[in-house]
Parts: sequence; C-alpha cells; structure tokens
Amino acid sequence: MASLPPALEHTALRVCCGLRPGAQRLLFGEPPEVEGIRLDPEMHVMLKLSERVGRPTLTNGLPPPQARISVETDAKAGAGPQPLPLASVRALEIPGPACPLPARLYLPHGAAPAPRPLLVYFHGGGWVVGSLDTHDGVCRFLAAHSGAPVLASGYRLAPEHPYPAAVEDAAAAFRWTVEHASELEVDPARIAVGGDSAGGNMATGLCQATRDAGDPAPAMQLLIYPVTDAYGEQRSREVFGTGFKLTTADIVEFERRYLPDPERASDPLASVLHAPDLSGLPPAYVAIAGFDPLRDEGEAYAARLHAEGVRVALRRHPGLIHTFANMTSFSRSARAAMLEAAGALRMGLS
Repeated sequence: MASLPPALEHTALRVCCGLRPGAQRLLFGEPPEVEGIRLDPEMHVMLKLSERVGRPTLTNGLPPPQARISVETDAKAGAGPQPLPLASVRALEIPGPACPLPARLYLPHGAAPAPRPLLVYFHGGGWVVGSLDTHDGVCRFLAAHSGAPVLASGYRLAPEHPYPAAVEDAAAAFRWTVEHASELEVDPARIAVGGDSAGGNMATGLCQATRDAGDPAPAMQLLIYPVTDAYGEQRSREVFGTGFKLTTADIVEFERRYLPDPERASDPLASVLHAPDLSGLPPAYVAIAGFDPLRDEGEAYAARLHAEGVRVALRRHPGLIHTFANMTSFSRSARAAMLEAAGALRMGLS
C-alpha cells in the first residue's frame, strides 16, 4: 500500500477500524497477545496500516527535521479533514526564557461563565518532534468534553535546544497563565497542567519547580503516558520495545538528543522518579497504555505519588498503545480512554 494523502489515509483508518472483528482478522491477522493481554483490534488495524504506508514507528529512524515532517503527516491522517468545532480557537504568544512561545487558547461551546477553569497543555514528541498542530485534535477533544478551556503552549525542541530548555519553557508558560488569569477570564486557583509523553514529563517537572520555589501551584496534573524515568530501567521498555509505534530505539534517540549529558538523566526535572521527594505535588490523573514502552514508569510515578501522600488516580487501558490520545477521530477505544481523561479533568477542576 503506497503512501496516501492524509485525508484518504484517515478514511482508510475509519473504515478499517469500523469493520466487524472477523473482517479485521481476515485483512490484518490476529492481534498479538503479550503477558496474557491482547492488543486492542483497532490498535492492531492502525499499526498494520501504518506499516503499509511506510510509517511503522514514531520517527521511522529519520533525523529530526524529517522525523518532524513524518509526525506531522501522521497527525493529519489521524485527525481527519474536519476539526472538532469549538466556540473559538485563538493564537497567542507567550514570553519565554529565550524566545516567544507559540500558544493557542481553545474555548469550548457551553464553557462556564468567567472566571473559568483552564488546562495548560504540553504536546508530546520526545522533546524532539511534535507541535501545536500535531496535538490540535487532542486539545480540541479535551476542551470539548471537559468543558474547560485549554491553553496549548509550544516549547523549544531538542537537539537544537537540549534539557532543560523544554521544562523551563513549560514553567514560563504556566507562570504567564497565572499572571494573566484575569485577562484570560480564568480562575487562577483552578489552572491544571497536563501533557502526553514528553509533555507529561514537562508538566510533572513544572509541578516540582513551583512547589520548590513556593510559587502558585497547578490545581492538578493530567498525565497521559508520561515519561518519568530517562534512565530507561523499566521492564516495559524491553517488553514493548518494537512493534507498537513508539519503539525503544525512538526513546533512546529522543533522550540522547534531549539529554546529551547522560549524567543529567537523573535530574528530578528530567526523571521525576529520581526526585527525592514527591510530597506536596498537585493531585494527579495518570492514564497509561498497556502496550507502551513507557507503561511501567507511568505506573511507578503514580505509585510514588500515592505513597507520598498525593491524591492520584491511575488508569491503565490494557489494549491501547502509545499515541492513543491522537486517535479519537477513528478509534472507539481511544475515544473512550480520552473521554475518561476529560471527565477526570472536569471533576478535578470542579
């Protein structure tokens, strides 16, 4: 199957994910089983189609400039031609430590009267790929189904801007949001932070930074398969290291580019699991995919939060894979998982 325009690829995803199980097995084979858990059939379909269009992994072994283009193409195919409608989507620019940061404010229909709650969201992509565009659908979905506006903030990418550039930008974006709460018509006491993968890593990092500085803290953490251990010692990185979109090779390359000095991998803002103290952090909702190299470190972070007195809800979606947050427009399973995340955000900010 040759490379398709994103709109046609999206149609293929929707049609194939909507087939009856018997037809899916006939066309794509039986979903694999690992550790007694079977891969969700829709995830299996998506992976097989990704192989056929020549994008079987997150980066496909490409250097950063080409990998960024590949990820953008993947995101367009996943999102489809019709974005989820909202009351408004407004471009913003946030002053960063080294340069202005692009941002977008997503206002859902039926949003509560001002001052409203708000989610500050950071996109995933291993600190190397990804953008506001690749996660436009994620932010629209969370805003529409939680009822809370979402402010998506961009940040400097590696290897051009290695650690700690990304987390410094994230902290600056949150601080700016709190300082401009009145202008944004939001309640400064109900501003959450969140992100997926590397974006989740940055959200946890800024929570530590605000706690340690005595600054206003986020109301909650919304974390979707977050990176929490740049040492890579968790078993799931080996068990699910190939065949499930994000590979261990991808992760190693991302971490090499973001953390060129290996000794900094243990810094608490890079590897939250190595932080000496997690007490006093905001309540957290942690969503994990069962077939994900990052599964174990996300669950370990949730366990440590609980052990150190932080309110936390952990949700493992057994059959899903990394990047499910970007699949809500064609996968019912991914949509159900993200509806749970949106519900947790609504409850956490109520």
